[in-house]
Amino acid sequence: MLQGRWRTTGRALLRVIVVWAVSTLTLLVLAGILPEFQLQSDDGDSATRTAVTAGWGAGAFGLLSALVWPLLVRALLLVPALILGMLVFFLNGSLLLIALWLIPDGRGVANPETAVVVAAVMSAVASATSTALAVGDDDAYRRRLSRLADRRRRRTGEDGGHGGLPGTVFLQLDGVGHQVLLDAVAGGLMPNVAGWLGERPTHRLTAWRTDWSSQTGASQLGILHGTNHDVPAFRWYEKDTGRIMVSNRPASAAELQRRAIEYTGDGGLLTLDGASRGNLFSGGADQLALVLSIAARRGRANRSRAGYFAYFSDPANAVRTVVSFVADVAREIGQSTRARMRDDRPRVSRGGLYPLIRAFATVVERDVVVAAVMGDMLAGRTAVYADLVAYDEVAHHSGPHSRDAARVLERLDRSVGLIARAAEHAPRTYRIVLLSDHGQSPGETFEGVYGLTLRDLVRAGCGLPVSRKAERTKSGAEARDAGRHAVRGALHRPEREGGEDTPARGREPIVLASGNLALISFPDVPGRMSREWIDRRHPALLRTLANHPGIGFLLVRSERHGSVVLGPDGAEVPLAELRDDGPLAGLGPGAADAVRRTDTFPHVADIMVNSMYDPATGRVHAFEEQIGSHGGLGGEQSRAFLLSPLVLSAPVPDGGELVGAEQVHRVLGRWLREGSGPQVPLGQTIAARQRQAEDDPVAAGDEMRSA
Repeated sequence: MLQGRWRTTGRALLRVIVVWAVSTLTLLVLAGILPEFQLQSDDGDSATRTAVTAGWGAGAFGLLSALVWPLLVRALLLVPALILGMLVFFLNGSLLLIALWLIPDGRGVANPETAVVVAAVMSAVASATSTALAVGDDDAYRRRLSRLADRRRRRTGEDGGHGGLPGTVFLQLDGVGHQVLLDAVAGGLMPNVAGWLGERPTHRLTAWRTDWSSQTGASQLGILHGTNHDVPAFRWYEKDTGRIMVSNRPASAAELQRRAIEYTGDGGLLTLDGASRGNLFSGGADQLALVLSIAARRGRANRSRAGYFAYFSDPANAVRTVVSFVADVAREIGQSTRARMRDDRPRVSRGGLYPLIRAFATVVERDVVVAAVMGDMLAGRTAVYADLVAYDEVAHHSGPHSRDAARVLERLDRSVGLIARAAEHAPRTYRIVLLSDHGQSPGETFEGVYGLTLRDLVRAGCGLPVSRKAERTKSGAEARDAGRHAVRGALHRPEREGGEDTPARGREPIVLASGNLALISFPDVPGRMSREWIDRRHPALLRTLANHPGIGFLLVRSERHGSVVLGPDGAEVPLAELRDDGPLAGLGPGAADAVRRTDTFPHVADIMVNSMYDPATGRVHAFEEQIGSHGGLGGEQSRAFLLSPLVLSAPVPDGGELVGAEQVHRVLGRWLREGSGPQVPLGQTIAARQRQAEDDPVAAGDEMRSA
């Protein structure tokens, strides 16, 4: 044993010496290349003296990076994440200037700009050297991971073993549809995932069908908190409060989470020893990082940005991520430029801040979330749920089946592999579950095809002024004849003047888009406006919308028939008689049930609008600037996936179908109970227990047997 310890110490010392020597050589090379950086006195020094000076500088910089850098990052936790990333170079350069100042006789000199460059190169070289030395040395890798885990357990006072019970990691690949995953595996883009589904599979792949609102706000709220009741879309207007709810705004996310907990009486999927990373909602976890619903809270410990510390406390990580960030910005600019030169169609604008936003999602957030998940496993946490948003962001602007999106899938697969390898060194066994919250459907935007926005079309149908661009639109030449006449008729139909039906000034219809789903509300009318009232007030509106070739169907409330679905050519089906045909033809099984469920929501809009869907091509028309969209019904956006280890029970019985985010929540909760006893729900109401027994008899039977 003593001999093994000496061998371990010797290897560690050898690595330190090699990294120090390489860093010293790097300083010498940079001093010879950069005119503003010197390691000699003004009179010149011998080669030996210069080498000693470089050694002093490299050693001092290494010590400062190890000791001071974590304190600097912790002090800057309240700085916005994007700004913190940009500060990395400045902070690293400052540490180098201090290191040069510590060299005896003042032989190290560099101006601030040069110091930034030298520090970045030094950190990258040191990191690469250390990594290269560890290649093939599993013992060294395991010791490093164990040290990280021991350090965290000592700080938190936790026992990472948990009696040998397995933990579970849920990795959400945001926006990756079931078919996209199959294609990526078949095409060799995701070898790590393919290995789980190979000749000797360790996982099973299950498709699940989303709700009408096929977007992260509704899906993730249902998955983590057990309900997405009254979440009709990504954004919607609430007449009782007069505010617009947007799922990815901190205040809205916090309110949605509060409502879900109140509705179910359940704290969430992660209430017992859980961690939530990179999500919109906490799931009841006590360990939070990059969670939007807590981002608006006061106090450093509760802020979502606190999760960046674990990653940026390592200067090599920080420099590597910032370099990758810059590279991804350049990659996006190059890809968008080539798309314009090839005149790719469909295409949307990818300028402005978008390259920075994309790089943040595909690099910074990915790296931080992956590091946080690995840290959770090393700490032995029971349940971890993390969201990787990279694919969803790129697919919106490049298309879900584009080469740009395919490259993101390759990088996501590497992240999955990294997490799987880290699990081998965790203090407990981990079951890794991959899932998505929705897919994406391709297609040209509504405005791109018809030359005007849905808001312009609604205003035309209401007899309100529209933009000159809409008045001059070529939509009549681009749409089918029925659409051409409907649009032109609406644009030129005068509105009746006077009378109580005239909308008050400043009370114009509110049109909100959520992918290929749109919501139209009349804020001056309390409650849900009826179809009859709309016809009296705006005789052309519903006919204009229902007959437009870019619109598939409408949902409105009728005073005579209850709610009805309206389609082209005068189609009108009462909701009680709605089937998966007629106006919903081609949208797939369960479409009618999804529409009926949304109709029960208190904040359903006066008019719900779903775009057209072409079953032959799988294309929809987003009402916002997206050529890969989700949010409504139609195509791949409604087909998500669940990839689970075979050691877990089947999500649904053979021949069954997994429908809705709420049912996914019950399946995940059952799996947690299978691993380590009852996890959720805590403090669940009797009504919630009854709903679970009705919707998930397998889980209900498990609870009865455990009782």
